[in-house]
Amino acid sequence: TNPPARRALPPLMQLSDAAAERLRALYAGGQAGKLLRVAVRTRGCSGMAYDLGWADAPAPTDEVVTDKGLTLLVDRKATLFLIGTTMDYEAKAMSAGFTFVNPNEKGRCGCGESFHV
Repeated sequence: TNPPARRALPPLMQLSDAAAERLRALYAGGQAGKLLRVAVRTRGCSGMAYDLGWADAPAPTDEVVTDKGLTLLVDRKATLFLIGTTMDYEAKAMSAGFTFVNPNEKGRCGCGESFHV
């Protein structure tokens, strides 16, 4: 008999269309050959902040996430805080950058720099 089929786990993270478009442009341009790594660091008034950096290759401590044909890395220590998160990209009058819609967040600090779960 065959073992029961394993249910596919929900993706650790997903990319919005805007984030995928921006990441695709970065991968094709100045960050060609690199991978975006998403981590969570202790910082700010609420305790945690998203931390983005570039890597040449996955580290043993990375989870590899693929969405919309793009690969990014998630620091394994951040996975519990990021499950189900959608990474978005926003361009405003004075700033542009990746943002995160995270169902695990219980609140954010007033300055918007950090969050807690």
